[in-house]
Amino acid sequence: MHRTEQVSETPFPDLAQYSSKDFVRGRSKVLIAVWTVVDLLLISSWIPGSWHRRLVLKLFGAHIGAGVVLKPRVRVKFPWRLAVGDHSWIGEGVWIDNLAEIKIGAHACISQGVYLCTGSHDWVSPTFDLITKPIEICDGAWISARSVVGPGVKVGEGAVLVLGSTVTKDMSPWMVYAGVPAEPVRYRHGRSVPSKPHKL
Repeated sequence: MHRTEQVSETPFPDLAQYSSKDFVRGRSKVLIAVWTVVDLLLISSWIPGSWHRRLVLKLFGAHIGAGVVLKPRVRVKFPWRLAVGDHSWIGEGVWIDNLAEIKIGAHACISQGVYLCTGSHDWVSPTFDLITKPIEICDGAWISARSVVGPGVKVGEGAVLVLGSTVTKDMSPWMVYAGVPAEPVRYRHGRSVPSKPHKL
């Protein structure tokens, strides 16, 4: 008679064992604490205006191009891991959760309430290990309001992510994506999508 072997492993992670000690934040704890206060007062505040946001982000290590528009209530996790090209727009309430580097090209538009997420967890690991991957949003792309861009995604030049969509894979240049998860629906300049969309 065979005895059924009991499974000893817990079917879900033991979050009490989670540790972020191996995660490199890139700056000292003191500077991070200072940034947190400055962010609350000047960056993620309701105070209008872009010039002071550009200045403060640069002082904390961000690369901010000429003419960048930064609306109120923008949140930036680590400014030293942010680069924004010339004349790009960052809309109200955008959450730049850049545990890893985020690069935004020139003339790109990141609309209201967008979430740029560079972090996830290994759900197979019993300690729920942190995983981080960078995001790149190329020149002329538009991430529409309330959309989400996941870790490791590259948004191609001129691509569009439609209102409320979530993208977890690279977006081809000049393609419009919609849905959860986002799929290509048309070319930005009016042509329909072929049955098997290809990289442009």
